[in-house]
Amino acid sequence: MKTYLVGGAVRDGLLGRPPKERDWVVVGATADHMLTRGFQPVGRDFPVFLHPRTGEQYALARTERKTGPGHADFVCYAAPCVTLEEDLRRRDLTINAMAQDGDRLIDPYDGGADLRAGVLKHISPAFVEDPLRVFRVARFAAELPQFRVADATLALMASMDGELSALAAERVWAELEKAAAAAAPARFFDVLGALRGTVWFADLDLPATAALFRRRAFRNPQTALAALGWVNDDGAAVLARLKAPRLIARAARALALHGRQLLSPTSASTLLDALTATAAFRQGELHKLVLGATEDCSGSGLDALRLLVAELARTRVDATPGYGYGAALRARRHARIAEFLAGLPADRPPAR
Repeated sequence: MKTYLVGGAVRDGLLGRPPKERDWVVVGATADHMLTRGFQPVGRDFPVFLHPRTGEQYALARTERKTGPGHADFVCYAAPCVTLEEDLRRRDLTINAMAQDGDRLIDPYDGGADLRAGVLKHISPAFVEDPLRVFRVARFAAELPQFRVADATLALMASMDGELSALAAERVWAELEKAAAAAAPARFFDVLGALRGTVWFADLDLPATAALFRRRAFRNPQTALAALGWVNDDGAAVLARLKAPRLIARAARALALHGRQLLSPTSASTLLDALTATAAFRQGELHKLVLGATEDCSGSGLDALRLLVAELARTRVDATPGYGYGAALRARRHARIAEFLAGLPADRPPAR
């Protein structure tokens, strides 16, 4: 029984980056060996265990064979006879198929050379057996902006288009969400654009989306994902298809419909309508998210509008509760917005 540090922790260590987590492969053991040593099993489908003290994942060396479409249709074979090299071979990219035994690097597929060359390259033709790898590679491109995707790997990814629809929406969303938090989110969309789109992102203008993410920095991943609505009328539909959190999908739709009016309103009525549609006068996160995304997408600050919204939210009128009160309140807000717009510089920049 022998344990090896594998995968992302090895890659990140060689890149000089702190690892997000550490994963281990155990060669020459069985599930009973792990249980008798106090390891806790994780799920039923894969021979993965949690260390009793550190909580880190220890997986028995295994091979996998695809049995159907999608990401989860695999038969797993784990036995003491499975070698470390066989276990590493089932992984996606060469830079993720290295192991360490103490200070000794084990690199059967030349991941170190690809790491130094800055190349994201598949290990074997078995790459095509897991369609989720299309989005994983795009996400790695976002996380490692100095790396390029090998031409042969891009060709394999393009050949997998027919199987992408079998993926669970939640798995695709997870890769997009990680890409939005990465160093260069634009590269996620660049890679998909090089593949001429995929079924999950068919409604996006991928070049325009990538250009936006290259041009602007976003304050957080949530705002970046809502920003899909700035350059895509159907950005919210894509997010809904991916089962994104409802707030983000609503914000993307509101940004598409009202973001430019918040930035450069054409009249008091259109600004009031935009504020009302984005729930500016209610307790909640929608308006904050839309306003933040508008600022990030445009590169313009909207602090004056924030102050106006806070004032309008406190506005009250002397009227009978009911429809009459609502109409009077809207009229009061409309008048105040007209004053606000009249005080703005005449040469303020247009919405972009």
